[in-house]
Amino acid sequence: MIVWLNGTFGAGKTSAARELLDLIPGSVLYDPEIVGTGLQMLLPEKRLGEVSDYQDLPSWRRLVVDTAAAVLSEVGGPLIAPMTLLRQDYRDEIFGGLASRRIPVRHVLLHAEETILRERIARREDSPGDPEASASVRDWCLDHLAAYEEALPWLTGDAHTIDTGALTPRGTAERIAEAVRAGEGACDIVQTPEPTAETLAAGVLLFDERDRVLLVDPTYKPGWEFPGGVVEPGEPPARAGMREVAEELGLELPAVPRLLVIDWEPPNPPGYGGLRLLFDGGLLPAADAERLLLPGAELRGWRFATEDEAADMLPPVRLSRLRWALRARERATVLNLEAGVPVG
Repeated sequence: MIVWLNGTFGAGKTSAARELLDLIPGSVLYDPEIVGTGLQMLLPEKRLGEVSDYQDLPSWRRLVVDTAAAVLSEVGGPLIAPMTLLRQDYRDEIFGGLASRRIPVRHVLLHAEETILRERIARREDSPGDPEASASVRDWCLDHLAAYEEALPWLTGDAHTIDTGALTPRGTAERIAEAVRAGEGACDIVQTPEPTAETLAAGVLLFDERDRVLLVDPTYKPGWEFPGGVVEPGEPPARAGMREVAEELGLELPAVPRLLVIDWEPPNPPGYGGLRLLFDGGLLPAADAERLLLPGAELRGWRFATEDEAADMLPPVRLSRLRWALRARERATVLNLEAGVPVG
């Protein structure tokens, strides 16, 4: 298990984490900032100059998950991770990666009012010799308060919140320990096992009266996607697509969808690749669209999009697959792709 202590600078994450080690037997401090520091030493300046924060590096988000899994294999845990995480898509990617490795997460937000945060940040000036007390670091912390305020709506809706304004570090740690023992802050992201070999996946394209395609926004990985998922052993692929549509959207398709595209996705470590099928689920009447259900554990949202709009929403590999699927639909044919390119 990982107890993820979120909150902006000055909320008391690090000091509470140290106190928490005494209150949760066997716990180990796991600071993802160390991963960021390591990447800053390893990556060339050109790459680092392309991002404003190491959290923007996909390698950081991947390594946070991989390192946590490796540390847990050594010590058993739980791990205490004091780390500010204000972008919901980064939270989804990291917590989804942990979920895929069957690592439970307790998400705890340490909150304090802005006036208190500003006082705590300014107080660092009285700590000579502390690298975090420098004027540049204090200014950086203050600059991020606006981003924290903007993230508060989703943070408070996702995490168990503890107001640290009147608490000592020990008092904060005691409240965290109580919350963890009570099961508070449990992360409900879908527990999709990490692939150990090539996979077969089935997606279903659904269209509205304007011929726009339905896209969904998963909580457990970055980027928009088609409704669908991994085909279970012994399951017919088209039926798997129908099952996933029912599970994700609460919609029972009246007929087995027609195959549009079969695409071989090459392995791209750490991914294994495999076969990706896209089916034509047909027209989704407006009345049915109004009744779509979104299980919070899997999907954050959905929308109909034109092909041009999808270009700004889908990762390149999914966009290529969609475009060829739309061409196949127009021609009433099936296209065979390899890495998103037609063959034969």
